[in-house]
Amino acid sequence: MKNNPTKLWIVVFALGWFFDFLFWKQSPGVNFALFATACLTGAFYLLLSDGLRPNRTSLMLLPLFGFFAAVTFIRAEPMTIFLAYTFTLLAMSLLAISYLGGRWYLYTFIDYLGKYLQLFVSMMALPVSFTNDIRKAQTEAGVQPAKRNIWPIVRGIVIALPIIAIFASLLASADAIFSQRLTDLIKFFNLEDLPDLIFRFVYIVVIGYALSGVVLHAAKESKDEKLSNEDKPFIPPFLGYTESTIVLVSVLVLFLTFVVIQFQYFFGGQTNIHIDGFTYAEYARRGFGELVAVAFFALLMLLTFSAITKRETETQRKIFSGLGVMLVALLLVMLLSAYQRLGLYEAAYGFSRLRTYTHVFLIWIGLLLITTIVLEILRKERMFTFAMVIAALGFAMTLPILNVDAFIVNQNIQRETGPQKEDAVALDTQYFLNLSDDAVPSLVKAYQTPFLPAPVREKVGAALACIQYARTKDDRTYSWKSFQFARINADNALASVKKDLKGFMIEKNDEYSNIVIAPSGEESSCSPYYYD
Repeated sequence: MKNNPTKLWIVVFALGWFFDFLFWKQSPGVNFALFATACLTGAFYLLLSDGLRPNRTSLMLLPLFGFFAAVTFIRAEPMTIFLAYTFTLLAMSLLAISYLGGRWYLYTFIDYLGKYLQLFVSMMALPVSFTNDIRKAQTEAGVQPAKRNIWPIVRGIVIALPIIAIFASLLASADAIFSQRLTDLIKFFNLEDLPDLIFRFVYIVVIGYALSGVVLHAAKESKDEKLSNEDKPFIPPFLGYTESTIVLVSVLVLFLTFVVIQFQYFFGGQTNIHIDGFTYAEYARRGFGELVAVAFFALLMLLTFSAITKRETETQRKIFSGLGVMLVALLLVMLLSAYQRLGLYEAAYGFSRLRTYTHVFLIWIGLLLITTIVLEILRKERMFTFAMVIAALGFAMTLPILNVDAFIVNQNIQRETGPQKEDAVALDTQYFLNLSDDAVPSLVKAYQTPFLPAPVREKVGAALACIQYARTKDDRTYSWKSFQFARINADNALASVKKDLKGFMIEKNDEYSNIVIAPSGEESSCSPYYYD
């Protein structure tokens, strides 16, 4: 790039055009993964051709990038897809900001904040400063600028187009004959799409410009020479050991009291719940969110006190770490209580997306708590942020591996075949209509299971009939750019039971909804039902 800046502009603007080619009037699918991979390939080509090799530690981000990029066209569940997009971009941006240094695993929260702010500034400013530096270097070397410089022409056209468009519309309004001639000219040159073409040209330029800033940042600003809190703390400890100890002991006493009360439920189960006057479902709902909030804020409190507390002797360090261990142990018991409550709730009402997310979240926050106290004992406080990043990655990776919507279908149908609780609700197949294409193969598999009770099988068939009918009314067409495995798998699964679903009749209920009539005459709505 230093000796051949034209190569940079060719690659980044080609990537901008590639974005337009993949996404213009296209639904999301494999196009995102293709564009992200093209950006990464183009960046590596530019950097390696300039002799800039990545740090080996930075290359650890490539498998993460590959995993999440693939998830974007394999799964269809909204939260899974959102996290896949987010962590694909996170892996790419982390690679850009630590390309040469490779110390991203040592970043603290302050480092992340500062480096992402620096990356944003680089996207705005570095392309301009890079161009000016090249011109200055050429001038100092006595190199004359090219006589046929195309950029003034391009800039002139870009500035002229909107001005001409404004004056032309005013003149067309002023004279009918001119308006007619202008209309004929637009039709002759097929300029009806000119506004779209201008808009597309603008965002191609913007994308290319931003990508050039990212590449230049990786080349110039990614050495990680100095990180915050490496030589001395960003915020020096200022709170006395005595004050921190009093706070931690007070919280420990409160948590211990709560945990002692909770133990009767761990060993008494549903019997003890009814003794205290709570129904099975009421106990499940009561206080779950508060327990998770307590665990989160207690962890935040422990990290804060660890950073700001002065520990001047080895005894003080050991006592503080011991209090931290006790606090985390009690928090784990409280999380176990929250997990148990969630299990009771699911046993009574079944699984939903939110309950599944929470299930996975509780496991990862529990692992984060254990890791936090281990780092405190080992005095590796700098790794706290990395532990949080790993927990977040673990949560985001677990959802596509679990296949959330398929998991919900399997668990809720399996719940119907097991022993029913006294106040458990029946299978709600209307909720299945709210799920993505990921759920369809599991619904079909359940429908084809010979041992499924007939009433449950009929409910599943009704849900599949509604899904199939909705797909026949969807007139959208998908090109290869929008390819998605979840949609293909759902289509194939529905095709395998198309004949079996002919006994289910779809009728219009009102202007906005339909009903499905099962072979037994049972009617149910085809409108999706939402719950948390």
